Amino acid sequence: MRGLGAASRRSKYVAYLAYLSADGKLRARPDGGTAMTTVHYDSYTEARIHLKALLDAAERGRVATVRRESARTAVVDVERLRHYLATVTPSRAQVVPEAEGWSVFIPGLPVAADGASFEEALAEMVDALREYAEDWQDYLLDAPNHRENWGLVQLISLSDDEQLRDWLVGKAR
Repeated sequence: MRGLGAASRRSKYVAYLAYLSADGKLRARPDGGTAMTTVHYDSYTEARIHLKALLDAAERGRVATVRRESARTAVVDVERLRHYLATVTPSRAQVVPEAEGWSVFIPGLPVAADGASFEEALAEMVDALREYAEDWQDYLLDAPNHRENWGLVQLISLSDDEQLRDWLVGKAR
């Protein structure tokens, strides 16, 4: 009997965790349900009719999807996605001092830059990354040796220059 009481307390605890809001207050769902609120539309037309709700859900961090034929696509807030990609995609950039300045490269990528100063080399690397992302979008996305760089290209495309610079040197933002 004692074990059953502990299991019951655990299930209540888990249920309460599902309703803990961002401000730290417990919220009860009006319908008493336990499912997480998601926004899903089974057609492009339905999603277009409810575009505001779809975008609002994505901005709040809720699961938001649209089905078109056999494909299902997620709609995600840009800053959330960029932050996640920066977290799970280490830059692996290597900075090397040279007699005439600095060089920056990322092993495994055809991207490198150099400059008279450390800052100049980083700025050049940001430009080189942007060129790579553009080339990837245009013709490298299906190349076997570049196909897996989707996350990196998304990160580059969703970041401003300062965010990319910080990512290169390992500074969290």
